[in-house]
Amino acid sequence: MNTPTRSAERKGPARVVFDQVTKRYGTSTVAAVDQVSLDFPAGKLVTLLGPSGCGKTTTLRMIAGLEMATSGRILIGDDDVTRLPATARDVSMVFQSYALFPHMTVMENVSYGLKMSGFGKDAMAAKANDVLRQLGLDKFAARYPNELSGGQQQRVAVARAIVLEPRVLLFDEPLSNLDAKLRRYVRQEIRDLQQSLGLTVVYVTHDQEEALAVSDTIVVMNNAVIAQTGTPRELHDLPQTRFVADFIGGANVLPCEVLSAGSKDQPAMVRLGGLRLQTNACEGTAAQRHVAVRPNRVSLQSAGSADTLEATVQKATYVGEQMEYTVQTALGDLFVTSSDTDHPIAAGSPVALGFGVGDVVLLRD
Repeated sequence: MNTPTRSAERKGPARVVFDQVTKRYGTSTVAAVDQVSLDFPAGKLVTLLGPSGCGKTTTLRMIAGLEMATSGRILIGDDDVTRLPATARDVSMVFQSYALFPHMTVMENVSYGLKMSGFGKDAMAAKANDVLRQLGLDKFAARYPNELSGGQQQRVAVARAIVLEPRVLLFDEPLSNLDAKLRRYVRQEIRDLQQSLGLTVVYVTHDQEEALAVSDTIVVMNNAVIAQTGTPRELHDLPQTRFVADFIGGANVLPCEVLSAGSKDQPAMVRLGGLRLQTNACEGTAAQRHVAVRPNRVSLQSAGSADTLEATVQKATYVGEQMEYTVQTALGDLFVTSSDTDHPIAAGSPVALGFGVGDVVLLRD
């Protein structure tokens, strides 16, 4: 994709800007991406997260130049690339399938883009060897892709992408073909590499745990628009909508009544069943009707405890490091986790649910 010449001056990692970008296919009136405005800072890793069909991969492909925007502008650095082909954008992409050439060795795969870009034999070998060393692949240089593990193939795909020193590096679901243990290992490798080289990375995944682990910023997309943007902790602890609360971390969403709207400095007060609770969201309104609370922020207490919500345990499941409970309340069923695996609560037992100050988040919708 990337086509620098031997004399091209490398400009370093670039900021990417979307200005009211819309993408429609053919004559469809339904937008795949609908008036999206985004700012991807230079040298940071930004993840596009969302369910299948939300528009995240289309957004990535528009940065790459593999799809053209129907309207709006796309900038890479100071350059308007909205109508430029993929070969003129100075970006590289790591695909879900890795797309390695099976008949080429690791060295030949990594060197291929350099060869097509006109690098001399010595310069090509020096750059390829340097990247292979950075990624711990130098001892595999003579092997073919089918002689490598899934994680090693992933690293070869990354090496082939970064050897051309792209201004922006794109990842399209890069870990989906790996098993759970290897995914954790490779995602940390990608994060370490991005930070050590200061790369601008746009990363697409539908896996919220993966997004939380690797990102500086997460952009949650739903139905072709942006649902919320923030740091991993902001999105996990302070979701703004029911969709984000449920999609990231599987928060419990419960109906409530807003008792006091709060202000910039004073959190709102809500009624949750028979409880009066202070939320960690300010400036609530009477129109808001739901709160979110994470499963690990609900405390399981003895039945009859003061200032709690009555509940009955329906299911109790041991999953190794924690217990998972489904509990029934007058407000609906809640999912609750507990680190106390030594004293599990049996199904059918009455319990009381406690909520700490700030554990309840008032949602915008």
